[in-house]
Amino acid sequence: MKRRLCLGAVCKDRMSYIGPKRTAVVRGIMHREAFNIIGRRIIQVAQAMSLTEDVLAAALADHLPEDKWSSDKRRPLKSSLGYEITFSLLNPDPKSHDVYWDIEGAVRRYVRPFLNALSAVGNFSVDSQILYYAVLGVNPRFDPASSSYYLAAHSLPHVINPVESRLGSSAASLYPVLNFLLYVPELAHSPLYIQDKDGAPVATNAFHSPRWGGIMVYNVDPKAYNASELPVKVEVDIVRVMEVFLAQLRLLFGIAQPQVPPKCLFSGPQSEGLMAWELDRLLWARSVENLATATTTLTSLAQLLGKISNIVIKDDVASEVYKAVAAVQKAAEELASGHLASAFVASQEAVTSSERAFFDPSLLHLLYFPDDQKFAIYIPLFLPMAVPILLSLVKIFLETRKSWKKPEKTD
Repeated sequence: MKRRLCLGAVCKDRMSYIGPKRTAVVRGIMHREAFNIIGRRIIQVAQAMSLTEDVLAAALADHLPEDKWSSDKRRPLKSSLGYEITFSLLNPDPKSHDVYWDIEGAVRRYVRPFLNALSAVGNFSVDSQILYYAVLGVNPRFDPASSSYYLAAHSLPHVINPVESRLGSSAASLYPVLNFLLYVPELAHSPLYIQDKDGAPVATNAFHSPRWGGIMVYNVDPKAYNASELPVKVEVDIVRVMEVFLAQLRLLFGIAQPQVPPKCLFSGPQSEGLMAWELDRLLWARSVENLATATTTLTSLAQLLGKISNIVIKDDVASEVYKAVAAVQKAAEELASGHLASAFVASQEAVTSSERAFFDPSLLHLLYFPDDQKFAIYIPLFLPMAVPILLSLVKIFLETRKSWKKPEKTD
């Protein structure tokens, strides 16, 4: 009852409500234009919860010209059958910091519920590691006014490459890898802050890179250095860290905060960190992305067949093409019917079958060795044999011609 009274006080000036379980409420008023006002509010709420132009543009960013969409539209990960998530603790100064983080408990309490809610999108694997003496590779600058160090926004892209060589997780992976790094700066560069483009410190002291992951700088409390000798025992506030990493994980999957209409009470996600209608919107976007990928692959295969005249399509390749076309049609029908889960599964089958057909070994040698390259390969082999044959033919022709011109003897 206390919760209802609190909500009633909050909702007094609210005209609509968006819930986590595909529910929305629009409040009516006594007015001669009540239906028009309510209709506009229903449209606003529906736009906030449905597939928007920005979400669709982000899903199709790889199939559109690069100059048409900004880099923010290319932030979400591409659709895949699975994803690997790696949490890494970077301790560049273990002589000064003895860092402990309860990453297993954090994954169990915060990450797993979110990934379980995303299980329809793909399979997930999570691992963690601790790297010692791993530096960022960019020298931070000192700010005399605040007696602190900072990383400017223009230097952040140069932070990833030196660190990525130490991670070693993406080299042997079959699926996209997301890296989330918690960096405890060395004592000589503490405290360390991240600045935005305007030179102001970032509130979360973290940043993320599209389709790669995120990095958070975790500063040690200055009072800890005065209370004990080195190395200082540092226990990471894992709740604060997971709030940042989960927010970055949502952005990397294209789950952005919705544009809430004015005077609307928005109920955030529950313990799993994902609302049901956000999952629906994500399945919509991924299904459209998969359909675009499958149709592009099939179109490229058709163009390849038109350019290479002597190509032979094997039965198994033709079977994969038929499967891909049928899966595309099924996914489109399921999307039209609103069956998002089955539409997404069918779109994944379409991508898998189309890529199997396009990258079949029987077609690859024709793709990489067209007719013009065959001439370039075989001419050097046959030219030494052709020269004496041509000279012999010329000699035979000249002798024959000479015999024709020789006058006959008369008695």
